Amino acid sequence: MRFLLAVFSLSLVLLTGCASLSEQSSTNTEGLSPIAKGTAKRDGVAQLNLPNDLWERIRKGYQMPNLENELANDRTQWYSAKPDYLQRMTERSNKYLYHIVEELEARKMPTELALLPFIESAFNPQAVSSARASGMWQFMPATGKSFDLKQNAFRDDRRDVQASTRAALDYLERLHKMFGDWHLALAAYNWGEGNVGKAIARNKRAGLPTGYTDLNMPMETRMYVPKLQAMKNIVGNPPQYGVVLPSIPNHPYFQSVPLRRDMDVSVAAKLADISEQDFKALNPSAHRPVLLAAGSPNILLPWDNAEVFQRNYEASTLGRMATWTAWVAPTTMKVADAAKRVNMNEADFRAVNNIPPRMLIKAGSALLVPRSANMLGDVTAQVADNGKLDLSPEAVAKRKAAGKGGKNAKGSKLASAKESKSSGKKQASAKGDKKGDTKVAKK
Repeated sequence: MRFLLAVFSLSLVLLTGCASLSEQSSTNTEGLSPIAKGTAKRDGVAQLNLPNDLWERIRKGYQMPNLENELANDRTQWYSAKPDYLQRMTERSNKYLYHIVEELEARKMPTELALLPFIESAFNPQAVSSARASGMWQFMPATGKSFDLKQNAFRDDRRDVQASTRAALDYLERLHKMFGDWHLALAAYNWGEGNVGKAIARNKRAGLPTGYTDLNMPMETRMYVPKLQAMKNIVGNPPQYGVVLPSIPNHPYFQSVPLRRDMDVSVAAKLADISEQDFKALNPSAHRPVLLAAGSPNILLPWDNAEVFQRNYEASTLGRMATWTAWVAPTTMKVADAAKRVNMNEADFRAVNNIPPRMLIKAGSALLVPRSANMLGDVTAQVADNGKLDLSPEAVAKRKAAGKGGKNAKGSKLASAKESKSSGKKQASAKGDKKGDTKVAKK
């Protein structure tokens, strides 16, 4: 009997609730109209066919027209005949490719551009060319500055993975807008937009075509797009060329972690539980043994090690994490004198600051020196962001000093020579010598 009463009571509650819901829905129908027949839209479930392998994702994003010529075929055969070289390059690339592909897709740019560092630097972010181009994307100093890549005593953003990729894609986008053609944009990236523009203008004046293969250009630039096309061919169909590419997961390799304090590279690597070599591979712009938080507020760490770093950092009891700091030279001085001021051995001082022999340190230069145990403050943003190491050859300084004395001596000699009768012949002879020197200089 009790059970029946409970069921009856529950039924009443449910009926009351349904009635109140019906009333509520009837009062909130303003502005709504019933769906007429044929207006209902049935959305299918989206098919998420995400590639498991990054190479497959790159292939799907190919957009550039293929360059089909003998040079492209030659370079394809050349790369495919060197499996060890390809293996080394692709193993290096697995740290950076995911990030580059993400950036390209966000800009709707061709994903084969992710293969360009193979051609530029073999995916070595520490690479430096004979012309002083640096980093994975091989930026010259002036070009790097024009794309906001800082280059100072403590870091070189031309080597920074994220900053240099951003700058390279900005530059390539600009070049594509300028020339309206990806092959010409790549030629300009290698040779310079001014040179490509002049080559196009010359062909136009001569009534000739102005495509990439039609222009007269240096051999390096002539081979540039064929090399990229070769990598595109191999990545596009590895079995066709007898190549086995190492699998690269379609997943971020690294993540960015805030750097709250100045920290030695060795300490950062230890906190992240990775080798210094692996740390430097992801943070190649930090070319000193210390990371300055004011200049590099974030560091990159392998995906799983980022959490390890945070946990170890918070648990650390280290009073200081940096054994180095920055010192600004108050005056122009010899290296030995500067080393003595900061209580360092001259050889060690030269080594850590990369100072060659027979150089003077100019006033205002920022140098790396040991950090004393009682120094609590970190390096300021002004020094960390703008510190420069300015050097001048000792010989030049000596010549300038001697030149000042020499001018006075020369003046007195000329004055006494004017008083002598033979001065005219001497001056005529001297003038003749100067003219001869000038001609040689012009040649």
